[in-house]
Amino acid sequence: MQTRILGTTMPVLEVDLDPNESVFSESGELSWMSASIQMATHTQMGGGGGLFGILKRVAGGGSIFMTEYRAYQYPGYVAFATKVPGHIVPVEVNQGQEYMVHRHGFLCATPQVAISVGFQQSLGAGIFGGDGFLLQKVGGYGTAWLELSGELIVKDLAPGEFLRVHPGHVGAFQASVGFQITTVPGIKNMFFGGDGLFLAVLQGPGRVWLQTLPISRLAHQIAEYLPRENSQPATAAGIGGGLLGGIVGSILSGDQ
Repeated sequence: MQTRILGTTMPVLEVDLDPNESVFSESGELSWMSASIQMATHTQMGGGGGLFGILKRVAGGGSIFMTEYRAYQYPGYVAFATKVPGHIVPVEVNQGQEYMVHRHGFLCATPQVAISVGFQQSLGAGIFGGDGFLLQKVGGYGTAWLELSGELIVKDLAPGEFLRVHPGHVGAFQASVGFQITTVPGIKNMFFGGDGLFLAVLQGPGRVWLQTLPISRLAHQIAEYLPRENSQPATAAGIGGGLLGGIVGSILSGDQ
C-alpha cells in the first residue's frame, strides 16, 4: 500500500492498493477511484464488535454504515478529499498508541482500525448544536488518516503540563493525554467574554493537534449571510433584536 497527500488548501488522500488490500471510511467520503476498486458497504468494519461496536461508533459521532474499498484482481487507487480547508494527518495505531479525534475528524483507515466513542458530555440545549461534546476513539491496529480543519498546530505536552483550549479547536490528541470539559472561570468571562461557556482542559503527557477552523464556527459565520424567511425592512426594534441575538450567539457558539 502506498499513499500520497496532494493539494494544499483542500488536500486529498490517494491510496494505492495492491490486489486484496483495502481501506475503509464512513459512507459518503469517497472522492474518486480507479475501475479496479470494488466497494462494499457494511455495518461492521474496523475491528468488528458486533451490535455493541456499531452502537459505540454511532455514539461517537460516526455513521451506522462503513464502506470498504478493495482492489481484487488488479491494483488500483481510491481518493478521499477534505470537506473544508484543512489538513490530512496520518497516524499509526496499535495497542499502546490510540487517539481521540473530534467527531468529524475520521477520514479513512486500514481494516483492523476500530472506531468507537471516546468522550461524550451533554452541555445543554443550544450548546454545541444541541448535541453535546463528542470525541471519537481510534484504536485497533494499522494506519488511520484524520481530517483537521484550518491550519494545524501541534503541541507536545510534558507530564503534568496543562493546556486550556476552546473545545472547537481540539482536533485530535493521543489517548495518553488527560481530557475534561470545564466552564470558563468567572461570571463576567462566561457571559461577556465572547469566548463561549466552556473550555477543554488537556493534561500531558502526549501530543495534541489543534485546528484553527472549527466546522461549527465556519457554519455559524456562513449562516449570517443565508436568506431568511419573512425578512422585513430594518427597524430600530429589528436592529436591537439583531444585536441581542449576536451577543447571545457569540455566547453559545462554543461548538465542536
